[in-house]
Amino acid sequence: MNKLKFICLGLLFTTITWAANPYKYIIDLSRVSDDKVYVELAPPKIKQDEILFYLPKIIPGTYAIADYGRMVSDFEAFDKKGNPLQVKRLDDNTWKISDAKKIAKISYWVDDTYDNPKEGPEIFQPAGTNIEEGKNFLLNSSGFFGYFEGMKKEAFEINIIRPMNFYGATGLKAEATNTSLSRKLIKKDFNTPDANSTIDRFEVLDYDRLVDSPLMYSRADTAIVKVANTEVLVASYSPNKKVTAKEIAASIKEVLAAQSTFLGGKLPVEKYAFIFYFTDQPVVSYGALEHSFSSLYFMPEQTIQQMNQQLRDFAAHEFFHIVTPLTIHSEEIGSFDFNDPKMSRHLWMYEGMTEYFAGSVQVKYGLVSPEEYLDMLSEKILTSAQFKDDLPFTELSLGALDTYADQYYNVYMKGALIGMALDIKLRKLSDGAYGVQEMMADLSKKYGMEKSFKDDQLFSEIVAMTYPEIGEFLNTYVAGNTPINYEEVLAEVGVKVVKDGTKKQYSLIISQESIAVTQYQGKRMLAIGDQDKLDAIGKALGLQNGDILTKMNGDEFPEFGPEINNFLGGQFQKIPSLETMSVTVIRAVDGEPKEMTLTTPNKQIDVPVAFTLAFDENATPAQLKLRKAWLEPKK
Repeated sequence: MNKLKFICLGLLFTTITWAANPYKYIIDLSRVSDDKVYVELAPPKIKQDEILFYLPKIIPGTYAIADYGRMVSDFEAFDKKGNPLQVKRLDDNTWKISDAKKIAKISYWVDDTYDNPKEGPEIFQPAGTNIEEGKNFLLNSSGFFGYFEGMKKEAFEINIIRPMNFYGATGLKAEATNTSLSRKLIKKDFNTPDANSTIDRFEVLDYDRLVDSPLMYSRADTAIVKVANTEVLVASYSPNKKVTAKEIAASIKEVLAAQSTFLGGKLPVEKYAFIFYFTDQPVVSYGALEHSFSSLYFMPEQTIQQMNQQLRDFAAHEFFHIVTPLTIHSEEIGSFDFNDPKMSRHLWMYEGMTEYFAGSVQVKYGLVSPEEYLDMLSEKILTSAQFKDDLPFTELSLGALDTYADQYYNVYMKGALIGMALDIKLRKLSDGAYGVQEMMADLSKKYGMEKSFKDDQLFSEIVAMTYPEIGEFLNTYVAGNTPINYEEVLAEVGVKVVKDGTKKQYSLIISQESIAVTQYQGKRMLAIGDQDKLDAIGKALGLQNGDILTKMNGDEFPEFGPEINNFLGGQFQKIPSLETMSVTVIRAVDGEPKEMTLTTPNKQIDVPVAFTLAFDENATPAQLKLRKAWLEPKK
């Protein structure tokens, strides 16, 4: 299956008055040249004779080198008379400018990352940039705007020249829309919009906040959801209009309401934006990038029916990041170094606990059944087993950028399971009254947006507000190399591990054992290779060896390749809502190909599983009591 990523970025800002020495940027989306856009900067006052200008090498949360500066060309600096200043490019992301005190304007062109053939590291799409003239501009600020050495804390003014009919979706609050350039910028002979364009202006307090604030410009497709005290914007770009923002908002509204209740009915942000970019091109990986006041999603274009549960899972995870790292974060995240980053050791909390909450909130408020929740946990246990189980999680975190990059995905598997085990232990120690939900709320109160904790002191802080046994747990299973015994942990809540058993699930029909690949009309298509290996639904449909699959439930099969995974993922989401399963095939009848549609009533079937979780029907009263505290909300 395609690799799904929930990559999460948490950059923080402090509340200060608007600076008198800001960066003033202009980016022109109205005039694209060779798939590039033009950027100009009126810099803040510079006091030294020589200075370095950077674009980020890396941004927090992705834990991968991006080298955004690769996309910049024709970088120039000028004095107030328009004379060029000496500029030397030192590497992909760094420019040295001489006579820096004289800089009045910097200009350069920026290419996007989505279809750029330049050599260098692949940039995860939700952290990337897109330039599609007349259609869509995806602005992750790290790909367009830079900063001077030692001047990352100055304020930024961003002027975006856009087509009149485009809307900018973002978690930022605009200072002005449909406005004009300030007189200061016009006097410096800066680029100005034409008659078919206008300007949006945004102001942020520092570079951290700027990088933490993606924008997407396209024709407006938006919806608003009110969640407690927060206005939630949903914005969608679907090139073939297969899905709308209103459909997405309706899909995730219930889980957002549950999260609000889960977090006590008041949220730490006034505005939040879900920004969805859907692609109709084949994709190998997709996912989401989290920010403090928004989240950005890169996904294959599908109908709402095909991705309902996936959207809810995505939203549940990403929205919970308003807890951590927005209100709980270490100094390494509170002040991130974009070109020489220092890693925190607490990905188990930033990502793992967030992923645990994403599932926990759904079972607590009836969005998934307890049995479905156990399936979610069992899948994480099985997936986590593919990684190094004796690798201390604090070491994984510190080495996520390089040494343990291949272990990073485990933060969403074992990281969530650490949250589960810690929750159950806390609730047992407190007779059900206190779990990780309360622990994270207490940490939020102690720290908050503007205060960072010291990375090596978090465990002692948690112990101080909980129990000594929790320190032993953290040092053994998070900082230590001892694997968690999930069978023992789950037995506390009357859940048993079943090996080589069965479970009921809806059939996708296709399995590696029963399927083959064949040529049909010049394309490689899926076909039935061994009808005896079909499951009960496949047999009820009457599928036969050699049948070439052309449609499932009315949707056309793509050619065999990466897009097959997206198609089957969409069917997996769709099938539970169907009364009838249907498959259209090409079958040889009397030596001639004949198209026929096969149908059968849709139902769950027993399928063999090597490992699953189940509720123990013989659970004791103590186990049932603890299970209730674990799976149900407080009264």
